Amino acid sequence: MTDTKTPSPRHAVLDLAPLELDCLNMLWPMGEGTVREIRDALASRRPRAYTTIMTIMDRLARKGVVERRKIGRAYTYRPNLSAETARAQAISQVIESFFGGSKESLMAHLDGGAQPMPRELVGVAANAAGSSVAPVAAAASAVGAGSAAANVLPADRSPIK
Repeated sequence: MTDTKTPSPRHAVLDLAPLELDCLNMLWPMGEGTVREIRDALASRRPRAYTTIMTIMDRLARKGVVERRKIGRAYTYRPNLSAETARAQAISQVIESFFGGSKESLMAHLDGGAQPMPRELVGVAANAAGSSVAPVAAAASAVGAGSAAANVLPADRSPIK
């Protein structure tokens, strides 16, 4: 038996409870896992009873965030969306809900409310957001030491005077 519901817009990643998201974060690197495996992975950071994790995983299955299949006496759970897809969905939801759909407003907010980033840097910074390099640093290095870089905050995030 396989539960293969697709997530409805009502069940966006940001709508998940903190423990639901913690369980999903443990499941993503595993690919698939049982309640016991998920509980064991969580144990060092957030110890919970087996039945608590079982309830959370059942909720995630009913929401369509994970699929489950019965193997013997236990269910095995597999995420229905990748961590990258979930991140993209969450960021899109934040941009839509808090910044009126404007990526530029989000970037300006992340810059500490400094002057909006020049248009030619917005795309560079947005593309760098998924990398390990800070978006502002990536934008500054893409431009070099040119005049457009003067609007970008330095690494210590304090305004240039």
